[in-house]
Amino acid sequence: MTFSSVQAYYRDEHSDEPSIVRTSEDVDALIDDLATGPEFENLAVLHSSEREPLPSGFPDHEFMVGADGDRQLGVLSFMDARNFVSLGSSESLGGAVTHFVTANPTEFPRTAEIPLALVRQAVKEFLSSGGQRPTCVQWQEPEIW
Repeated sequence: MTFSSVQAYYRDEHSDEPSIVRTSEDVDALIDDLATGPEFENLAVLHSSEREPLPSGFPDHEFMVGADGDRQLGVLSFMDARNFVSLGSSESLGGAVTHFVTANPTEFPRTAEIPLALVRQAVKEFLSSGGQRPTCVQWQEPEIW
């Protein structure tokens, strides 16, 4: 199945040329790469090509996807006019979890952690919906952002 294209930034080399994600298989490869790659490159920033940019030329949205392969958990955030992070189904011990885009840390509330299978499903929905916030995930407005 082919989806609209999404630009993904998660490695140093993507600052000049992003990775392009177009298919369900590309999503699986992206999540696998985040989950098994370098410790300080386990978070990707995604922008859909289907959404109109702001007058400045910058994207009007940002979808962040983090993956922890050892724990088989991930995190999501979606930003446009409002900011949201994923909401896990179980109670957490509190605190934060940190994911990294090219060694730059981003903290998420621990309650944002969801199973990697749901992360995959959400990214596939983001692609197929033309860059809309996925509905397969419950969302919360983070206090720390």
